[in-house]
Amino acid sequence: MQVYPVPARRATRLMVGLTLALLTGLSSVDAQTTSSNLTTRAVGGISIDASGVLQNANVDATGQLQRLRAERLQPVPAELNQAVAMRKISLRGLEAALAKHVAAGQSLPDSLRYLAGLQQIQYVLVYPEEHDVVLVGPGEGWKVDARGNLVGVTTGRPVMILDDLLVALRTARQAAQGGISCSIDPTPEGLQRLRAYVGKLHTIGNPQTTVAGICETLGPQKISLQNVPATTHFARVLVAADYRMKRLAMGFEPAPIRSLPNYLQMISATKAGMSNMLPRWWLAPQYQPVLKSADGLAWELRGATVKAMTEEDYLTANGSREHTGKANPMAQRWADQMTAQYQELSLAEPVFGQLRNCMELAIVGALLVKEDLPQRAGCNLPVIMDSGRVEVDQFPAPQQVDTQASVIRKGKNWVISASGGVQIFAWGGLEQVQVAETPAAARAKSAPKGDRWWWN
Repeated sequence: MQVYPVPARRATRLMVGLTLALLTGLSSVDAQTTSSNLTTRAVGGISIDASGVLQNANVDATGQLQRLRAERLQPVPAELNQAVAMRKISLRGLEAALAKHVAAGQSLPDSLRYLAGLQQIQYVLVYPEEHDVVLVGPGEGWKVDARGNLVGVTTGRPVMILDDLLVALRTARQAAQGGISCSIDPTPEGLQRLRAYVGKLHTIGNPQTTVAGICETLGPQKISLQNVPATTHFARVLVAADYRMKRLAMGFEPAPIRSLPNYLQMISATKAGMSNMLPRWWLAPQYQPVLKSADGLAWELRGATVKAMTEEDYLTANGSREHTGKANPMAQRWADQMTAQYQELSLAEPVFGQLRNCMELAIVGALLVKEDLPQRAGCNLPVIMDSGRVEVDQFPAPQQVDTQASVIRKGKNWVISASGGVQIFAWGGLEQVQVAETPAAARAKSAPKGDRWWWN
């Protein structure tokens, strides 16, 4: 955040909240894609064009997406359409099912693409005698909601998708080096230009003209992704959730739940001495310590949610940024409110639920690799792990987004915020492990059933 004291014309007090505008979804070109691509094209109500520029999807595009996806959605099998607390997915069975469709040159059925409606992974269970690893968690049937999101028929929570699981497993070892992350940031050159631009202002003048000048001066903001392919659905979820968080924080759109105010409603811009501070928010997984059985064949993930975090960066004269390790109290308050309301928010805005799913899949991938669970089970997964045999859907990689600004009448200074991201340190989430009896009890109830790749 930068606060620039600017004389107000006619005693008008203004606060300018500048944030990055960034999201992915259905563009006009997307309407011409195949039905298989349509199933994962839209994320969080955003669109990305062929050149990598990200923007909000308009209402017509969102409605078109909903119609197209609903038309192409296959009927959910009756045995999958019920909500259950313990749906099981066999990795050995999933491998065999994928290999069968690949060998036959067939497209994948929805039941495979949507992992039998699995919505969370609570247990990872190893069966050496069956050469299998089983993922267990709640699941239900699925439907397309009014905005084109694929959600559960009873809970409204997003279902997990095969593409995200494949990306999580294939990048797990690589993600050990620095984690998976997404960041949307102004360029140092843009920040340097902005400082010079604001330094020449002697009055706020016409607010809309000044805001337009700020946007043009700062220029496009850069989208960076680490340790996850930028062209995947997984990457789009990270970017879309980050963008949505910024738009909610800076008041570019109303929160879909009443209990979450925007940051601009909460802050006071009258405090001096903050002319070079930039608050940034980012989202990270938050779990209780992982439980495991005494023999290491059963693992339980607990308390799965997402935490909003914040820190102030210091903006130097040349436009570079340095971390302070401290959080602005009001920015921290907003982050705490978002964390507290995250579960409710993820139902009202499914991209946040999709983000939690991706984070959980990344943690499961890290667990499988760190503990060598497939090797312990004697479970070989050549099709699942080979991107050349089962390819995930590919989309234009997000590269930049135009700067966007808004004006509200509060305080006497300008407040500019333009940074943040998503960080998934999946391996770090496995540092706290406790031995307990509950994982073994779940393992006793979830043994593989023949050649089935899923069962209740």
